[in-house]
Amino acid sequence: MSAATAASAQSVCAPLPVLGRDVTVPLVTGGEVTYAALDYAASAPALQRVWDDVAAYAPYYGSVHRGAGYLSQLSTDLFENARATVAEFLDCRPDDQLIFTRSTTDSLNLLAAVLPADCQVFVFETEHHASLLPWKDARVSYLDAPRTPAQAVATLEAALAGRDRRGPALVCVTGASNVTGELWPVRELAATAHAHGARIVLDAAQLAPHHPVSVRDLDIDWVAFSGHKLYAPFGTGVLAGRADWLRAAEPYLAGGGASRTVTRRADGGVAVEWHETAARHEAGSPNVIGAYAVASACKALTEAGFDTLVARERHLIDKVRAGLAEVSEVRVLSLFGDDAPRVGVLSFVVEGWNSSHFAAALSAEYGIGVRDGLFCAHPLVRTLLGSDPQSQGECGAPEAAPGEKSLNAIRVSFGAGTPDEHVDRFVNAVRQLIRGGAQWQYHTENGRCVPTT
Repeated sequence: MSAATAASAQSVCAPLPVLGRDVTVPLVTGGEVTYAALDYAASAPALQRVWDDVAAYAPYYGSVHRGAGYLSQLSTDLFENARATVAEFLDCRPDDQLIFTRSTTDSLNLLAAVLPADCQVFVFETEHHASLLPWKDARVSYLDAPRTPAQAVATLEAALAGRDRRGPALVCVTGASNVTGELWPVRELAATAHAHGARIVLDAAQLAPHHPVSVRDLDIDWVAFSGHKLYAPFGTGVLAGRADWLRAAEPYLAGGGASRTVTRRADGGVAVEWHETAARHEAGSPNVIGAYAVASACKALTEAGFDTLVARERHLIDKVRAGLAEVSEVRVLSLFGDDAPRVGVLSFVVEGWNSSHFAAALSAEYGIGVRDGLFCAHPLVRTLLGSDPQSQGECGAPEAAPGEKSLNAIRVSFGAGTPDEHVDRFVNAVRQLIRGGAQWQYHTENGRCVPTT
């Protein structure tokens, strides 16, 4: 093995340092164990690099945009430099706007609020609720779940070809499913949208932490993602893309910062001139620490190199898939098939187990944090589960909608900070629980399955 090959192999096996990697948690069976955080799809742990950068800035924290003092000016520069860093991370076009929001959900609700009149929105039923639900004031067409990437493109093609032309159109699509982890054919969907005069927004909440996202290369109109899934705490999201709809609409929130001038009118009211920059939709004091954290995470991932990060994640995905494939009672959920490319997100059900019970046992008896339920993607998970039986066991599943049976699944997710040992422990714990059963008794409390004390 050459020195270069050896160095590459070593880098593939080295997780990025994250907070909480040495945290220990108690087990109901006695003793403690290092916590295995395998719920990255909900919130990824903060990178140590991000935390260190924020700690170094914290003494210099000041108000943004409207202060004459040194700390205020420093914070303003830091905030705007963070905007430029994230725009570079996303490979935005020169005339794109990048707006800091609270989350992906907030970003897509902002875009929904600025849609032109009579806009028609096309969205697959497979979307996370953040991208499925904000379009209530538009004409929405919900598209059936495709079973292949090609079918996704064909479904969108047919829907757009049959639309009326009364107004503009927008397509909303995920880059990677928060349920199955499968990658969607974003570039092909964008080409289809544009061929029919529609625009497209990419929900990159699950894609951006795992793969590079280029606005220009994918030829998308907007992209949205969340800092807390990108190893950055403090509650910041991003919406980046074309400026025209954003400039033409009333501000998402009205208030200081969004307004350029405010004057009294003769009739006793006020006249407002709004900014045309990103500030138009960033009213109020911005979350400068959150924006700086996102920018720091973008730098850290870029410097680590996505080729290395993707290779290492594939190594972990292969471990999990191979381990679960050896257990006949486990069924991994998939839209596009077992061989579909994916990020480090997999959902599954276990024959004879209620998923809430299984997830609770992983936590209480093995110190492994996963997620159970419908993952804020209820239509998709119900489609994937179909009529699979869910044994009630000692803990019932979450309450079902009227007329539906109770369904839920287990999701394991990981990323740049996950060590091999956590994945190995997860696979071994799944085997042990299925073969030997839970070692503890559990009951339902406040809608959650918890150990009985």
